[in-house]
Amino acid sequence: MLINVAETVVADGLRGLAAAHPELTVDVESRVVVRRDAPLEGRVGLVSGGGSGHEPLHAGFVGPGMLSAACPGEVFTSPVPDQMVRAAAAVDSGAGVLFIVKNYTGDVLNFDMAAELAEDEGIQVAKVLVNDDVAVTDSLYTAGRRGTGATLFVEKLAGAAAEEGRPLEQVQAIARQVNENTRSFGVALSAVTTPAKGSPTFDLPAGELELGIGIHGEPGRERRAMMTSGEIADFAVDAVLEDLQPSNPVLVLVNGMGGTPLLELYGFNAEVQRVLSQRRVAVARTLVGNYVTSLDMAGASVTLCQVDEELLRLWDAPVSTPGLRWGM
Repeated sequence: MLINVAETVVADGLRGLAAAHPELTVDVESRVVVRRDAPLEGRVGLVSGGGSGHEPLHAGFVGPGMLSAACPGEVFTSPVPDQMVRAAAAVDSGAGVLFIVKNYTGDVLNFDMAAELAEDEGIQVAKVLVNDDVAVTDSLYTAGRRGTGATLFVEKLAGAAAEEGRPLEQVQAIARQVNENTRSFGVALSAVTTPAKGSPTFDLPAGELELGIGIHGEPGRERRAMMTSGEIADFAVDAVLEDLQPSNPVLVLVNGMGGTPLLELYGFNAEVQRVLSQRRVAVARTLVGNYVTSLDMAGASVTLCQVDEELLRLWDAPVSTPGLRWGM
């Protein structure tokens, strides 16, 4: 591992983020990352966060057209309410703040507590829960579906709406619409290694894969002998389409879990596009790369988001963050 010691890996990463991106205000001690021009008068602030280890999610999505602030926790550990309240206070201009929360028990409880504390300080807070993973209903970390790749779509599309100056209730409604129209399915080809443990967190023998894995290494639907890229695409896309059943074009996210080369991800995308074409699903836009990761895990996830003309316009709107950038 390319680290000093496990105890400082998050702080070290935040210091490096600050050095690389002076357009962000990075409070290493309080663990809050804010766009430097916040708060923006008359605009809703967007705050998200979660355990570190999923980069560029969430801190890498702070900037114009996306998040106003992010709260990184320890590796695979929820941030604490104090971080979230600091972030909300830093970005609130009086128009309110939207909390974007992945459906993991710690995140949900802490963001709920933070919303109450922020409202006690006079900050209007709305929330949206991201729960797009079709692989399993409940897992080690959740009651209900896990929040995974849809988080990127929610943060981008709601962020574009906030950038236009829309009121809090409209930004929240768009975020909820995006979550309701998005589904994901992930596959692990290797286990994840956390800095604290220094060895794989679960046993995945060579020549096997886990279908439906979570972004913390949670078990999925089943374990099988290694499959080809095309076979994995058939399985993953069909699992998503069985639940989503889109009637409109879709945004496609072919997301690497952190340890899979882009060459393989682009090859996997070719197979995903083949399956979608065979299933007669129209593709509006495609994004390929490492966006919602799990440290060094090899594998990929497929996320489909059904869009109308308005959501597609918000997707195409300019964005300027460390992890996502176009139109600026």
